[in-house]
Amino acid sequence: MCKFTTFFLLCSTFLLFNVQISAQNADIELLRKLNNETPASLRNYSIAISNSTTAVAISTPLVMGVVALIEKDDDMLKNAIYVGASIGVDGVLTYGLKKAFGRSRPYISYPDIQNYTSETSNSFPSGHTSLAFATATSLSLKYPKWYVIAPSYLWASSVGYSRMNLGVHYPSDVLAGAILGAGSAFITYKVNDWFWKKQQNKKLIGLQAY
Repeated sequence: MCKFTTFFLLCSTFLLFNVQISAQNADIELLRKLNNETPASLRNYSIAISNSTTAVAISTPLVMGVVALIEKDDDMLKNAIYVGASIGVDGVLTYGLKKAFGRSRPYISYPDIQNYTSETSNSFPSGHTSLAFATATSLSLKYPKWYVIAPSYLWASSVGYSRMNLGVHYPSDVLAGAILGAGSAFITYKVNDWFWKKQQNKKLIGLQAY
């Protein structure tokens, strides 16, 4: 799973670089197609998926933690803490980047873009997308099974699409959000792994000294 995540991050970084060096009109033209040329049923799906983001992301580590405490499962509790930490790191980075870039929402800059929800924060990067990919990646790293990875990334990708379909983000916002979310989870995974190995080594040294 680590190799898959590394490959995803490298490919996504390459794609983001290409998006950034492309003309701004390519970004907005793709958004116009995703925003205007969709049936009402798909729009309703986008609204539902977009609205699910925060609830799913926050409830995931909470439910894991509660189950772990009930079952007295230390490994699951550690995983719950890791997923929560990944979401926290992603949130801090997303907030900082939004403040740093200060990009206006597409429906503000381009009146022909129809927004189906209103947002008060800046556009770059997509916070919903980064949150979804942080959740999906952290779960996939800890539970590298197809029945975890497939639905997790399908949901996260749907969140990213929904933000463009609803007219609140440029494609480059969403791509950056996906990279940021996956990257936050991956970095936190490495730090988390280092921390628990260090704690384990301390216990072994203590036992040997005893």
